[in-house]
Amino acid sequence: MPVITVLPHADLCPNGATLQVESGETICDVLLNNDIAIEHACEKSCACTTCHVIVRKGFNSLTASEEEEDDLLDKAWGLTSVSRLSCQAVVAKDDLTVEIPKYTINHAREHYDKDWDV
Repeated sequence: MPVITVLPHADLCPNGATLQVESGETICDVLLNNDIAIEHACEKSCACTTCHVIVRKGFNSLTASEEEEDDLLDKAWGLTSVSRLSCQAVVAKDDLTVEIPKYTINHAREHYDKDWDV
C-alpha cells in the first residue's frame, strides 16, 4: 500500500501528514478524504489549476498527464517540472512526497466542507 507524505503547508496541513492510500485514487481525493482541504474549484474536472501540487518524490510512478492537463498547468502558480493537477494524478504503487503550493490563481478561497463534496 503506497504512502503519500504531505509536506507542511501553513494553512492546509501545518504539521504535514503521512497517509496510507489505495492505488488507483487521485492525489486530490486522498487529500480531501484525509481532511486536507486542497482547493478544487472545478470539482475535479480538469478545468482549473487550483488543485496544483508539486510531486517531490515518486513523480514518474504517476499515470502520465494528458494534453488538457499540461495546457492548464501552464497557468498554475509556481509551476515546476514535477507539477501535476492533483485531480488528474492517479497514485500507482510507489510512495509519493507532495507539496501543496503556497498560492493558487484564485483571488479568493472558498470554504471547503467534505460533506459538500460531490
